[in-house]
Amino acid sequence: RPYFLWDYDLTEEDVQTLLRTGDEETRIWLASRILESARYADVWRYLSLAELRVLFPHLKLKPPVREAWAYA
Repeated sequence: RPYFLWDYDLTEEDVQTLLRTGDEETRIWLASRILESARYADVWRYLSLAELRVLFPHLKLKPPVREAWAYA
């Protein structure tokens, strides 16, 4: 189970599948969780820059996290 999803029973494969084929709400939730809780280097194992640019306006992030990622 990915360390940033300690409270969900999802495998690495589940996360990859949900990010690629999940509905928009699921992809937004998961991308938000990754940006909030994963290490910077690990973010890029799950999300591409292009995907992040599309999802970013819709992500539910804490204000300091949003600000940090807006300039990353």
